[in-house]
Amino acid sequence: MVVEGLLPFLSPETSKKMMAMMSQLDNRSLRVSGLFSMLSGVLLLSLIH
Repeated sequence: MVVEGLLPFLSPETSKKMMAMMSQLDNRSLRVSGLFSMLSGVLLLSLIH
């Protein structure tokens, strides 16, 4: 949750723009980006642990 909060904290305007762009994505693209995000998080956790 810390990583997800960094962008809105550091740059709220950029965060709003990214959310607006994401709302325009088709379901497949959104799922692929979600999968990439989850895998990146798991990789990061495994490297830290």
